[in-house]
Formats: sequence, C-alpha cells, structure tokens
Amino acid sequence: MKTLNSLALGYAGAIVSAACMLLLGILGNLGFYTGAASMIGGWHMFSSLSLGGIIAGIIEAAIISFIILYAFALVYNWFVTRETN
Repeated sequence: MKTLNSLALGYAGAIVSAACMLLLGILGNLGFYTGAASMIGGWHMFSSLSLGGIIAGIIEAAIISFIILYAFALVYNWFVTRETN
C-alpha cells in the first residue's frame, strides 16, 4: 500500500484553506456570503473583514490546516507501514 507525502498534503491543505479565506474575505466585504463571513469571524481568533483581519485569518487557517493534515498523513503512514510489516 502506498504512503502519503505528509509535507505535500500539509502544503496543499494550507494553500486551499488560505485561498478560501481570501475569497470569503473579499466576498464578505462585497456583501456576498455575509453569514458565512461572520461565522468564520466567530470560529477563527484573528479573522475579521478588515484587511488586517483577512490576512491574519489566512495565516491562521493555513497554519491550522497544515498541522491537521500533516498529522493526519503521519498517522495514516504509520498505520500503512505497520500493516505491511
């Protein structure tokens, strides 16, 4: 069975979540998806609809996504290599 590239999965998740936060911040400022933008502001500590809040939200989401997906890949790889031995 194949293993996952932990760093690649972490980077991919960080990039996708950062892009989603940027898109949601822009659309929230334009008046679209304001409900979702306010929920994101409640979930993320540093996120808001200001420019600084959008940048801080992007950084926070990228870091959290990287850590979660990197840890997921490590655990997955541990189970895969443990099963084949």
